[in-house]
Amino acid sequence: MLKIIVIILLLLASLVLIASILLQSGKQAGLSGEIAGGAESLWGRNKGRSFEGKLEKATTISAIIFVAASLILVAIQ
Repeated sequence: MLKIIVIILLLLASLVLIASILLQSGKQAGLSGEIAGGAESLWGRNKGRSFEGKLEKATTISAIIFVAASLILVAIQ
């Protein structure tokens, strides 16, 4: 039963990880926005509230869950 739960968690984490990586824009894409005043939202206090900030958090959390679930799955086999 634990193995099935860990496999489902691993699949969900991998799907979220793939989606969050594909939705992130490249670092080069924001250069024109920074020159026009976008630096405040990119580097300022509101970074965590922006869409890019949420994608970064989702990527980090799903990567941690993915690695933890992978290690747990290897340990219980």
